[in-house]
Amino acid sequence: MKHIIENLLKLQTIQFGAAAGAETEKQTAALRALIPAPILAHHDRLVARGKKGVAVIKGQTCGECHVQVPKNAVLTLMHGTDIQICGNCGRYLCLPEHVAPAQPPVKAKKTKSKAKPAALLQTA
Repeated sequence: MKHIIENLLKLQTIQFGAAAGAETEKQTAALRALIPAPILAHHDRLVARGKKGVAVIKGQTCGECHVQVPKNAVLTLMHGTDIQICGNCGRYLCLPEHVAPAQPPVKAKKTKSKAKPAALLQTA
């Protein structure tokens, strides 16, 4: 299932890119052949309205409409078992592959400063 979303994301990048020509038409045709017809039809309906068909999840929210995505949808995407659609905007959801899961920041341990004896602090 991941490869379908990856192909949709590549197709979206080509469609919303500024470059147009014979090479991009060949790439578009090749990608469209790899995507199942019902998924492609849903994607095309969104693109016809001037919207992107795929949204990247950012911080457990849809990257396009900024509505929180249910945890089970995120887990399904992480396992790659099914395709998920945003319940608000209808875009296909994908996880950013290059971003590692957020880790809580590591706090530096505070070292206790040992008090110096009073004899060392006094200068004669």
